[in-house]
Amino acid sequence: MGRGERDTVARGARLYEAAQAVVDDHARAVEAARAALKPINDAAVKRELDAIPVARLQDVTEGRLRLGSVEKSGLRTVGSVLEAGPYRLRQIPGVGQRTADQMLAAAHRLSEAAHETVAVHIDVDRPEPSTTVLVTALHVLVEAGPDARRAVDKAAALSERLGPSLADARPAAGRIRMLLAGQEKKARVSAAVTEVRALVDEAEQTDLPGLLAQTSVDLLRTPASDVAAWVDFELRSAEYYSLLAEISGRQPDAAAAEGFLPDEIAERVRTQHLDDTHRQVSLRGYQAFGARFALAQRKVLLGDEMGLGKTIQAIAVLAHLAAEGQSHFMVVCPASVLVNWTREIEARSALRVMVLHGPDRHYAFADWKGRGGVGVTTFDALRGFPAPGGGEVGLLVVDEAHSVKNPQAKRSQAVAEWTEHCGRALFMTGTPMENRVVEFRNLVRMLDGDVADSLGERDALAGSVAFRKAVAPVYLRRNQEDVLTELPSLQQTDEWEELSASDEEAYRDAVRAGNFMAMRRAAYMRPEKSAKLDRLREIVQEAGANGQKTVVFSYFKDVLGVVGEALASELAEGTAVFGPLTGGVPAGRRQQIVDDFAGVAGPAVLLAQIQAAGVGLNMQAASVVVICEPQIKPTVEHQAVARAHRMGQVRPVRVYRLLATGGVDERMVRMLEAKTRLFDAYARRSAVAEATPDAVDVSDTELARRIVEEEQARLGLTDERVTAVE
Repeated sequence: MGRGERDTVARGARLYEAAQAVVDDHARAVEAARAALKPINDAAVKRELDAIPVARLQDVTEGRLRLGSVEKSGLRTVGSVLEAGPYRLRQIPGVGQRTADQMLAAAHRLSEAAHETVAVHIDVDRPEPSTTVLVTALHVLVEAGPDARRAVDKAAALSERLGPSLADARPAAGRIRMLLAGQEKKARVSAAVTEVRALVDEAEQTDLPGLLAQTSVDLLRTPASDVAAWVDFELRSAEYYSLLAEISGRQPDAAAAEGFLPDEIAERVRTQHLDDTHRQVSLRGYQAFGARFALAQRKVLLGDEMGLGKTIQAIAVLAHLAAEGQSHFMVVCPASVLVNWTREIEARSALRVMVLHGPDRHYAFADWKGRGGVGVTTFDALRGFPAPGGGEVGLLVVDEAHSVKNPQAKRSQAVAEWTEHCGRALFMTGTPMENRVVEFRNLVRMLDGDVADSLGERDALAGSVAFRKAVAPVYLRRNQEDVLTELPSLQQTDEWEELSASDEEAYRDAVRAGNFMAMRRAAYMRPEKSAKLDRLREIVQEAGANGQKTVVFSYFKDVLGVVGEALASELAEGTAVFGPLTGGVPAGRRQQIVDDFAGVAGPAVLLAQIQAAGVGLNMQAASVVVICEPQIKPTVEHQAVARAHRMGQVRPVRVYRLLATGGVDERMVRMLEAKTRLFDAYARRSAVAEATPDAVDVSDTELARRIVEEEQARLGLTDERVTAVE
C-alpha cells in the first residue's frame, strides 16, 4: 500500500466528515425549531384544556365519574384538574384515590388528543418573543431551501455506504500495520480502498463536496435580524408552515391527504418515485402525493381546492419527467395566467420555459420543437399548433381545465387532440366538478374513455361511494381543511398579467398624457379586452364555486364600476354583488353594506374603494381578497387586507394582487419593495403606523413623476407632464 492508497483514505475521511457534519447541522437546526415550537404548542394546548368544561370527563369515562363536588371546589375545566394534581383532588369531599386517578387519566387522554390536534398559528401582526424565536429558527431551514434537504439525504446515504468501507480501509493509512498484515487482511483492505475511491470519485464528479460545504454554511447562517426573518415569513409563509407541519409531526389525515382513493390506487401512488433534481421548491406531503398520482396514473384531473398549490404539483411532475430524460412539455392555460406560469416555472425549477403566444408564436413554437423545454401557451393559440407525434411531448398540462368542458368548442377539440397524442396529461381545476356529471364526464373522456363511460347520472351525488370509486383512476381532489393541519391564516399571491393589445393602447394614451392615475387604471378602461378583468372574473367565479365570499378592492371608483358590471353579467345565478362601497357612502350605510354581504348564505362579492374600506370595517366573512392594482401607500393595502384577515376569521384568507407586466405596476412594485420593505414591515407593527398610513410611505408625487418619466422614455414618448397624482 502506497501514497495513492493513503491519499484515497484521507479523501474518504474528509468526505465522510463533511457528510456527517451536514447531517448533524441539519439535525441541530430541526431540534432548534422543535424546541422553539414546544412552548407555543404547550400554551395552545393549555388554552384548549382551560376551555373544556370538567363535565367532559364524564364523556371520556362513559359517565362513571361524579363531578358535582369537583366543580363546587372551583375546578371547572379539564386544565384546572390537571393543574390541581392528585393531592389537591383527594382533598375534595367525596373524591378518593380511585376517583382522583380516574379523573386524571381521563384528563390526560383529553390532553393527548389536544396535543395531536391543536394547530399553531403565527400572528405576523402581533409578533411575540416566543413566535419570533420560532420564526427565526424556521428561517434557517427555509433559507437553506430544497438543496439542503437534498444534501442531507445524499449525505446520509453516502455515510451509510462510505462508513463501513472507510473503517475497513483505514489500515492502509499506516505503512507498518500493512507490512505486518496477512494476505487475507491486505485483500480486504485493498477492496475497501477501491470502494472508497469509487465513492469519492463519484461524489466529486457530481460536486457533492461543494454541495455539502454550502449546505453546512447555510444551516449555520442566522438571519440578519428578527425583522428580516419576519419579512421573509410574510413573503414565504407557505414554506414556513410546510416545515412547521413536518417538524411538529402533525400530518393530516392520510385518507384525506390521499383524496380518499381506493387502497389499491393509493398504494400504487405511494410507491411511485419522485425525482427532485430539477425542482427548487419543497413539497408538502399532500403535494408530493398529488405529483406521484399524476405520474402513476399518467392521465389525470387534479381538482384540489384553490390555495393548495396545484401549480407546484404540476412543476414537480415536469421536473421528475425531465430528470428521466423527457425534453418537451406543454402547458395550456388562459391568457390571464400565462405570465404566472412562466414565472413560477422559472422560480420553482431549473427547467427552460418558452412563451408560445403573441404574433411570433409560430417562430417560438418552432424553436421549442427544436430545443425543447416547457412551452406555455393559451387555449386559442394551441389551436394553431400541429398536434405532436407519439412520445414527442412528455407531459401536457391543462390549467383551468373546466374551460374545455364543452366538447363542441374548438378549444376543447384542440385540447382533446393533444391529449390523445400525449402519453401523459395533467388537467387542473379548482372548481368542484362532482355535481356536474355531464361536464365532468366530458373532461374525463379526454383522459380515459372507459372511466367516462362508467359515470352514470345516479353517481351525481358528490362524495358518494359509487362516484369516488368510479373516478378514482383519474380524479384527485383535496380540501384545505382536510390537508393543512398547520393552516396559514394568510396566503398572498401576485397575479401577473400580460396586457392585451387594447390594454396596451389605453396605457400608451395615458403615458403620452403624463397622467399617472390613468396609467394605473388603464388595464380596466376597455373591459371587453381587459386581461386583468378576465383574471378577476376567474378568481371570483372559482371562489363562488367553492362557496366562498370575495372582497374586491380598488383605489378607483370607475374601476369598481367596470368590475361590478362585468361580474353582474357573468356570475352564477344566486351570487350577490354588493357595493361599491366608496368614500361617498355614509359611514353607517357602509357598515350596513358589509353586514348584508356577511349575512348572505353562500358566495357573494363586495366591491370596495380601498381607502374607504381600509379602516374601521370588519369583513371577516370574506376568505378571498382581490386588489385590482398596486397601491402607492403599501400600508393602505395592508390595512385593507386586515379588514378580512382578523380576529373572528375562521378560514384562511387568500389575497390576489392583480399586476400587469412591463409598465407602471411593475415599476411601482419594484420601487416600493426596494425602498420600504424592511422599514414598512417593522414600522407597521406599531400603533402609529396602524393609525397613520402616511407615516411610512414614500412621496406620492416623487414616485409618480419618476415612473411617468421612465415609462415615457421606454415607450419613446416625449411629453413629460405629470398629472393626476392625487
